[in-house]
Amino acid sequence: MKVLEEFKSFIARGNVMDMAVGIIMGAAFTAIVTSMVGDMIMPVVGMVTGGMDFSALYLNLSGQDYPSLAAAQEAGAATINYGVFLNAVINFLIVSFVVFILVKNVNRIKEIAAKKEAADAEKAPVTPPADILLLSEIRDLLKKQNKK
Repeated sequence: MKVLEEFKSFIARGNVMDMAVGIIMGAAFTAIVTSMVGDMIMPVVGMVTGGMDFSALYLNLSGQDYPSLAAAQEAGAATINYGVFLNAVINFLIVSFVVFILVKNVNRIKEIAAKKEAADAEKAPVTPPADILLLSEIRDLLKKQNKK
């Protein structure tokens, strides 16, 4: 039973929950980036390269000729699919750049918030501790009695 309580404590920690949320968001974000690369960027790259589709690039190791990668794979031929690899590299570079931009902006927002907190802390009046206030009141009362 103690192990179950320790497990609950472990799961309830903020950093574990943050990590879980990050993984879920990362998976969802991957679908968006994959679509962006496949549906928006690669057609432009294909147009610039004369209609070349990177995902169709492959090296046939079987020694027979096939009209396409799909035909080679259907025949069970051994292929090195370097075009698919190029798409994965482009996908990685885009994801890395987007994450860089996100982290940069989050850090900027944190810095602005920290500066605002520091400015607010400077503006806030400093209240002395209760014992100092009490001693000040006693001093003032003693001064009044000595003047009489």
